[in-house]
Amino acid sequence: MHKDMPIDELRAYRGTVLEPADFDTFWEVALRESRAAGGRAQATKVDAGLNGLDVFDVTYPGFAGEPIKAWLRIPRSADQPPPLVIEYVGYGGGRGLPIDDLTWAAMGFAHLRMDNRGQGATWTQGDTPDPYG
Repeated sequence: MHKDMPIDELRAYRGTVLEPADFDTFWEVALRESRAAGGRAQATKVDAGLNGLDVFDVTYPGFAGEPIKAWLRIPRSADQPPPLVIEYVGYGGGRGLPIDDLTWAAMGFAHLRMDNRGQGATWTQGDTPDPYG
């Protein structure tokens, strides 16, 4: 059985994994190169047959400008922009279908459910290939 840490211990917790010496440099270069590759985020509204939610097929540039896919579900009842939950689906999974995993949107949050490059088809569908391996 798993038991969470008491809140005081959790606030004081510091992990033991050390980041590599070139960690910051790696990400600075990777982000600079991806931005230089160009591309813009796009969101296309789709009819997913869901009452009370607007659904958007989102594509944005990732590593080397390669497209990454996501679903954005936004409750229509929101008077102002709702808080946003961004979900990265784990290995073997993908963004799924527009009607998959509506929990966050049903609770009133905007929900962006992301693909991981080269994943999907094990337990949910993915739409983002990995052209690099």
